[in-house]
Amino acid sequence: MNHLQQQVQEAIDGLVASGTERGLQVAVYRHGEQVVDAVAGIADYETGRPVASETPFYGYSTGKGATATVAHVLVERGVFGYDTPIVELWPEFGAHGKEKATVRHALTHTVGVPGIPADTTPGDLCDWEKMCAAIAGAEPWWEPGTRTAYHAYTFGYIIGEVVRRATGKPISQVLREEVAGPLGIADELYFGMPESELGRVARLEDEEGGAEFVAAMPDDAPILKWGPRATFPTAELGNRPDVLMADIPAGGKMSARAVARMYAALLGEVDGVRLLPPERLREVSAVAFSGVDEIMGNPVSWALGYAPGRLGTDSQDPPTVFGMGGAGGSYAYADTKTGISFALTKNRLTMDFGAAEQLGGIVTRAVANT
Repeated sequence: MNHLQQQVQEAIDGLVASGTERGLQVAVYRHGEQVVDAVAGIADYETGRPVASETPFYGYSTGKGATATVAHVLVERGVFGYDTPIVELWPEFGAHGKEKATVRHALTHTVGVPGIPADTTPGDLCDWEKMCAAIAGAEPWWEPGTRTAYHAYTFGYIIGEVVRRATGKPISQVLREEVAGPLGIADELYFGMPESELGRVARLEDEEGGAEFVAAMPDDAPILKWGPRATFPTAELGNRPDVLMADIPAGGKMSARAVARMYAALLGEVDGVRLLPPERLREVSAVAFSGVDEIMGNPVSWALGYAPGRLGTDSQDPPTVFGMGGAGGSYAYADTKTGISFALTKNRLTMDFGAAEQLGGIVTRAVANT
């Protein structure tokens, strides 16, 4: 697989040289062994600091994969179950007819509260108690479990508060103790980052025209049902120190090698650590709900907290791939068929997943030929 490292390096060097990307990381594991660790470009355009393998990127919703993983590790330990009603752990959540909502509904984006209040500010996103109170007090858009819409922000607070109520610990601490710490990546996989680490993080930048696109969106744009314009995932939002330091587990701050290592430890053993047994892996990676997204109008399927299927394909075969992408184009996945886990992080926020599709394709072809 040395040839694969070279192919990936050449591809990301080309993306930076062409001006398409500013800084990237790509990491690939196969059967528990890291086979690609490639970086290119600049982490901070103001200082010229280069990207390193350990540089954390704010990968936005790519972090939902870590949020789901924390939940699965706790389910495996018997702390709560997928069909545990959320109100058993968080009584306030039952307001306005949500008392039948379960952890499974939260993981499959079917719980019925996909939006945050229209007056939410970036500062509010960092206020755990305020966000959880708003979500608990919200009226569901539908009977929990019957329909789906991407819960862009609320996914993280709901799973995070379930974890906090069940363990007495913030989800950042549980991530560190149960997932990142045992895998040796506690300083490369975060929800909220310590202030002392902020100097290491990659600075995000919007692609040309990106900020103008957000500003020009009509007020009734479907995507603004997730949350107000001020909370839209832009470079300005993602570079704020308070946002980087806060537990906002709908997103995560990560290096590619850290999140690829996490997915590798879902598939099997990585240096003696396996996060889930095979039967639990089969359960969490299988399609658990399919429907039409109530906000965006497109057909969607969800596994338990992950998006099933390979990026950029509409294959009808049962998916062997599960993962999550994030606003701006970062993406990570695991493939139960090939034993591959893949992650790409980058700091230029694009509207598409072009880089991840290109690099994922290189990896897929290389594996098919070995």
